[in-house]
Amino acid sequence: MTALPPLPESLIVGRVAGLQAARDRLAAGDAFLAPALAALRERAEQALAVGPFSVVDDPAVPPSGDRHDYLSVGPYWWPDPAKPDGLPYIRRDGEVNPERNQGDSIAMGRMTKAVGDLSLAYWFTGDERYAAWAARLLQAWFLDPATRMNPHLEYGQAIPGRCPGRGIGIIDTTGFVELVDRVLLLRTSAHWSAADHVGLQAWFADYLDWLLTSNHGREERAAHNNHGTWFDAQAAAFARFVGREPVVAEILATVGEQRVARQVEPDGRQPHELARTKSWSYSIYNLQALQVLARLGEEAGVDLWHYRTADGRSVRGPLDFLAGYLDGTNPWPWQQLGGWQPATLLGTLLTAAWGTGSDEYAAAALALPVEATGADPLWLRFPLSAP
Repeated sequence: MTALPPLPESLIVGRVAGLQAARDRLAAGDAFLAPALAALRERAEQALAVGPFSVVDDPAVPPSGDRHDYLSVGPYWWPDPAKPDGLPYIRRDGEVNPERNQGDSIAMGRMTKAVGDLSLAYWFTGDERYAAWAARLLQAWFLDPATRMNPHLEYGQAIPGRCPGRGIGIIDTTGFVELVDRVLLLRTSAHWSAADHVGLQAWFADYLDWLLTSNHGREERAAHNNHGTWFDAQAAAFARFVGREPVVAEILATVGEQRVARQVEPDGRQPHELARTKSWSYSIYNLQALQVLARLGEEAGVDLWHYRTADGRSVRGPLDFLAGYLDGTNPWPWQQLGGWQPATLLGTLLTAAWGTGSDEYAAAALALPVEATGADPLWLRFPLSAP
């Protein structure tokens, strides 16, 4: 029998207790979690066949002339049909321009997903193939001099005819929050060396410095919607990954006033997100960032799960508001391109169930459509009892 890797002493946004509980239940033959493990194995096997990925593979050259600089195009910007050359591009919110597929964002997203699936599958199975390929993907994107990405996003979400890059582009790296968490599951594998780990921490230390000092970073931090919340979540998570707890504490101290009080209504509505053409999706997206901050607060002695302003605005309010539509009594009244999908609330329900100990969130997660959530690997990270 393959020896399973030990758990790290702590994770950044994940939960050691949740992972261990899931693995213990699987070892005891738990039928409820078995489909989730099978789905994770399948995803990990698929990940073995992709990559490695690199910013230098993109044929488009960034304005700097350095192929190691990340480059992406704003997803909702399209050529102006009224102009012969299409410039400057115009905005069509919620409609993704296929040109987005030509930049570095797709490669980075595929790398991040593959590393996440492989590292989690390695921890649950002990299969060193998964750890080896996860390490190779990380080395190619972050460490190898010939292929590494420079630690900045000066040219993220450019708009042809308008600007070579924007602060908004920082939203492209939200997947790195989960990535640095999953990397901690690789620490005991011989394929991910101490030097690799130190090198990755150095990359994120440089990226964190850029986030905190660049004009793009200052612009994104000042945003009053999901962009600002995700800036905080990223900066705080990366700061914890590299051991800069004063930065974590500084950010967490502002969440109540800067994010909750300004972005969440007393009834849980998030007006900036409801105004979007994908109102359900963006409401969940901003909530996910708030939950990352609440999880980070747990380790720093800052209780954001129970934070509440004098007029009732809270971190939990948006989830309560969204969950109120799950029973189908009232249809979702705001625009949602692509259709309203209640199953997309699974992750936030499971996260809140563990963060608050609420049986109501657990029950709501278990009541979601089984055909959409029954084999989701999220159950392995936040296991609940079978219905």
